[in-house]
Amino acid sequence: MDHSEKRIILGKLSAVYGVKGWIKVTSSTQPRENIFNYPEWQLKVGNQWKTIQIEQGRPHGKTLVVKLTDCNDRDQAKLLVGAQIAVYREQLPEITEGEFYWADLLGMEVLTVAGEVLGKVKEIMETGANDVLVVSNKVSGKTVECLVPWLDDDVIIDVKKKKRQIIVDWDPDF
Repeated sequence: MDHSEKRIILGKLSAVYGVKGWIKVTSSTQPRENIFNYPEWQLKVGNQWKTIQIEQGRPHGKTLVVKLTDCNDRDQAKLLVGAQIAVYREQLPEITEGEFYWADLLGMEVLTVAGEVLGKVKEIMETGANDVLVVSNKVSGKTVECLVPWLDDDVIIDVKKKKRQIIVDWDPDF
């Protein structure tokens, strides 16, 4: 089975740690340690995906560190820095009605409560205070982006998964 379209990005390998092949991890999971719930990762190194197993993973101060199978020294670890970490969609826990993964929102159409189209979700940024939708649209042949804060009930009014729409209470000129 071709899984290429069903990978969900969970984070990236951000820096080497020590001399024995350990690597710092930037995680997009909540809580961040949940990235270690998947013993097998898909790593995108350059333009290639490869499957790799986790030997050990743990929090280290404000970051996470991981020891991957067959990565035994700093030089091997350096080759993996910057790699995206993904798992296959079917590895994710089942979710209930009304829940969704951030990955489900990508490409969804964003409309105001008045029905005005703001564009499609291009990415989701983590800002610390709240996440922000980066919404992209073509206006007069030019790509325009707007940032919409993810504030349940205040800004995000509804997520219609089947219609692939997000309804927001947001000024399109903001």
